[in-house]
Amino acid sequence: MTTKERIKAEIDTLGDENLDELYKIIKHFMQTKSMRQKSSFMSRLKHIEIDAPADFSVNLDQYTSGQKQIE
Repeated sequence: MTTKERIKAEIDTLGDENLDELYKIIKHFMQTKSMRQKSSFMSRLKHIEIDAPADFSVNLDQYTSGQKQIE
């Protein structure tokens, strides 16, 4: 019996009340698997969030030298 057949056999034993929950789990698994395979370094960089003042990028040199402080 293949893994797919074993999974299908287990699904057949579930009641209808559990199928929605299982579907959500499978869908989440497939989405995360797909994201891991497709995501490049640049696409992962898009998800980085920087918590900084509005003028941080403009005055980066002042923040790194200590002339300005992040409060």
